[in-house]
Amino acid sequence: MIKKFLNFINQQTLFGEIMRFILVGGIATVIDFLAMAVVLYILEPETTYPHFYNVFFGGGEPSTLSSAIGTGVGFLFGLLANYLLSIIFVFNEKGKSKTASGFIKFTILSAIGLAIHEVGMLVFFGKLKINEWVVKIVMTLIVLIYNYVTRRLFIFKGEKESAKVEESAEGENQ
Repeated sequence: MIKKFLNFINQQTLFGEIMRFILVGGIATVIDFLAMAVVLYILEPETTYPHFYNVFFGGGEPSTLSSAIGTGVGFLFGLLANYLLSIIFVFNEKGKSKTASGFIKFTILSAIGLAIHEVGMLVFFGKLKINEWVVKIVMTLIVLIYNYVTRRLFIFKGEKESAKVEESAEGENQ
């Protein structure tokens, strides 16, 4: 069963790549959520979260500031995991991902994703008072789609695709 699953996600197709991206995104999300939970537990008084499991299964409501800081810290840990696993496992074509400029692009695109996530948390949790975990899950799905599309277009593209994009950009600048 596991061997079939591994063969399925290792297909050298766009579908296989998307499946690997979702798997890696899931791992990065678990890391993100755990880091957020640790921050919430540390920043909130004992009356809000008397035990660590209360962060996930009920306790008080965290402050908007704690939620925003937790989201940022979780993002940073998730970003590092996602970057490394994307290079190693997800994308067949590495493009310029292993260069300094590739890492900078990855970080900038991810920072935009973080901004989308943070705005969603502030609006839907901070202002509309929707449960922080419901908002985090919905925002994670939105940013997941954004991340795949932007990384595929701007970082993990084939050399032929890169040359075409650079040539068209040069042609527009002249």
